[in-house]
Amino acid sequence: MKTKIKYKLFAVAISIIALCACSSPKPDANTVKLAFVTNNEADFWTMARKGTEAAAKELPNATVEFRLADGTAAEQHRIVDDLLTKGVRGIAISPVDPANQTQMINDIAKKGVVITQDSDAPGSERMAYIGTDNVAAGRQAGTLLKQALPKGGKIMLFVGKNDVENARERFEGIKQEIAGSKIEILDVKTDDTDQVRAKANAADTVVKHPEVAAMVGLWSYNGPAIVSALKDAGKTGKIQVVCFDDDPATISGIMDGTVYGTIVQQPYEFGYQAIVLMNQIIAGDTHGIPPTKQRFIPTLAVTKQNLDNYSNQINKLKIGN
Repeated sequence: MKTKIKYKLFAVAISIIALCACSSPKPDANTVKLAFVTNNEADFWTMARKGTEAAAKELPNATVEFRLADGTAAEQHRIVDDLLTKGVRGIAISPVDPANQTQMINDIAKKGVVITQDSDAPGSERMAYIGTDNVAAGRQAGTLLKQALPKGGKIMLFVGKNDVENARERFEGIKQEIAGSKIEILDVKTDDTDQVRAKANAADTVVKHPEVAAMVGLWSYNGPAIVSALKDAGKTGKIQVVCFDDDPATISGIMDGTVYGTIVQQPYEFGYQAIVLMNQIIAGDTHGIPPTKQRFIPTLAVTKQNLDNYSNQINKLKIGN
């Protein structure tokens, strides 16, 4: 009797296992693999990641891989090769060196959908660019400089690489806006996305150019590097600071008066819109691609006057409201 009971229990167990195997969901062959590739590891990309995650939740047929590059074209190339090997069909990339990465971008275009974000490569076969109108953003920074230096003065600019599209365009916008004023650009210091070197550049400027009236950080980490250098040199409040993006140290600098203002982008929208657009294109819908192939996301000049309102908006995005 015990043997028969054991047999029946064993048979029932086998039946349950078989039933579960038949009813468990199988991987969807129609799932679209998408990826978002940054140009460095700065905190700037935290909100972009939030945007990609929000898009992924709304697109049941898509999976998203978010990859941080180390600031070099070589690392981006390795990341892209890995993604393509995994069967990723759409890649949104912020090229470190657009001119020399054109072939890489064109190679991606032969295998799937590629768009640029944050930094463009207009000479490539990318399907679209999503990001800031960097010339317009540069002009906004120039406006802040004129407000901070109503009597004019000499300024120094800092950036990771001055040949990257967004850096060149921001610089051009600043020059356009301050033309005819008494503001004079001394030079542009580069750091190859090395944040230690970025601070050293700012510290060196304080020593070698005591006449400098303002420092301008064109990339997200440049603002904090400038602030740190000025604090070490006891120059906070004596040299104006205008920068880009909303790194926590930059925001703190605006609060305590160390930073006059910053031009903030909307990286959340970079991430969200890039994923949605690539998914649409892969599905055969290209209506989201503008005739210019550039979809600009507006920027905002943040100073002490509007900081609270801006911070509230960002906090809502961070918690998903």
